[in-house]
Amino acid sequence: MATVLHDNSLDAIIIGAGIAGLTCAIELVKHNKKVLILDAQAESEVGGLAKWAFGGMALVGTPEQKRNNIVDNSDIAFKDWCSFANFDDADFYPKQWAKLYCDKSYDDVYRYVKDELGIKFLPAVNWVERGLFTPGNSVPRYHILWGSSRELVIKSMQKLTPYINKNLSFKFDHKVSSLIQQDDKIIGCKVILDDGELEFKAEQVIVASGGFTGNLEKVKENWPAHWSPAPKTLLNGTHPSCDGLLHDEVSNNGGQVTHLDKMWNYAAGIPHPKPKFNKQGLSLIPCKSALWLNSKGERIGPDPLVTGFDTNYLCQRMADQDDGYGWQVLNWKIASKEFAISGAEHNPMIRDKKLFTLLKETLLGNHRLVKQMENESEHFIVANSVTELVDKMNKLTRENKVESHVLQQTLDDYDEMLIRGDALLNDDQVRRIEHCRKWKADKLRTCKPHPIQDKKHGPLIAINIRLISRKSLGGIQTNLNSQVISNANQPIKGLYAIGECAGFGGGGANGEKSLEGTFLSGCILTARQAAKHINQ
Repeated sequence: MATVLHDNSLDAIIIGAGIAGLTCAIELVKHNKKVLILDAQAESEVGGLAKWAFGGMALVGTPEQKRNNIVDNSDIAFKDWCSFANFDDADFYPKQWAKLYCDKSYDDVYRYVKDELGIKFLPAVNWVERGLFTPGNSVPRYHILWGSSRELVIKSMQKLTPYINKNLSFKFDHKVSSLIQQDDKIIGCKVILDDGELEFKAEQVIVASGGFTGNLEKVKENWPAHWSPAPKTLLNGTHPSCDGLLHDEVSNNGGQVTHLDKMWNYAAGIPHPKPKFNKQGLSLIPCKSALWLNSKGERIGPDPLVTGFDTNYLCQRMADQDDGYGWQVLNWKIASKEFAISGAEHNPMIRDKKLFTLLKETLLGNHRLVKQMENESEHFIVANSVTELVDKMNKLTRENKVESHVLQQTLDDYDEMLIRGDALLNDDQVRRIEHCRKWKADKLRTCKPHPIQDKKHGPLIAINIRLISRKSLGGIQTNLNSQVISNANQPIKGLYAIGECAGFGGGGANGEKSLEGTFLSGCILTARQAAKHINQ
């Protein structure tokens, strides 16, 4: 039998203590709203995925861009966004949110982070998702938080702390099971605990429960129909708590949930060496100068795969791999300069704000991380010869699919082309690498092309990679006030959705694919829009 919490004075219940929920709470309590935050995880996990994320944001017209002589504005950004999004006529709300993001990312995200939370950005602006077959970011606009997104969580909690036990309260280990609807209005939600069921009621309910890509079965159910089937080797790059159950509950209460087949997965995952849950993976930022090979050691083609241009396309090509995995082959020199892992855990110099060590590793090579992966992950293979490398690759997969002469020929073909000299280079991967090296921030992290088998840059490295889930680009459809839109195309009274569960606005603001860095910032933007409307 349900136990009802009779607290009719609550102005808002926020479901989820991730960065979207915390941001919304900040804006509400500042206006004397009485707020309760419910979260399915323990108090130690406040901040959700933002606590562990890297902390990159796509921002438009910032001082950092201007100091780097980057001309950018909302019109340029929106054109780039629509190119990648490939919106259709039905994407009314997603396109509205995309335009709002481009118009407001400076005022409502950048200035909020810097001025209100007091967080700095690294001075270098990175150029990601440049586009492959369609244009992507025409200019660099990827800004990295100094302190990673963990700093965002810390500063947000510092803002909220004075309000706790006044007009703000948290309840952790409280997983919401359903919404409560009365007279066409959402008036609260239910939580099932070991000793019974609780009901919480408020004037407004704000769903900030994150995406669904921690639920691999749901990912596979909504896998893009025009892709090859989802591989059995798919890894979980989020957390099982991101299960999409509240997407279903909103749908059960008449809300529209759209574009669930739009996801931002990554192409180069490896199993986490120290997993905390089943199929947990690490999402690598794969090296531009590494060769992407199939399970037999042949170069994936006909066009070579290169990081930094179109992540969605890389994922499609990895989904095409019959055995559910591929290889990246490179050398130690390339790895020390280019290899990285997404998230705060493997970027301690940024997370812990150790500037001198960060500069040292950037300039001299991140040998620390390469050695760490060599020691910790069996999927990160180091060898002194092609024969030894192949033996270790086959031992890992237990399939003996890689033959020494095949891998040797693959490497020889690439290396011999490089040895001919700059005037005779004829390879799309090398052309794209040289293009990247023209931008100073990328030049610091991208090797000058050289033969992979060059002994002075060894030993050789092979990384066994597979697809890994990451972000939901689709979700609960919302208007620009973050109100959930019903099947009758009207706002549902009392119900809002923010952050990833809302597809970062409108049930799919990014469309088919993201310009990258639109996730944390999208959480902040949608949260602040909801709070503005509630505070009116």
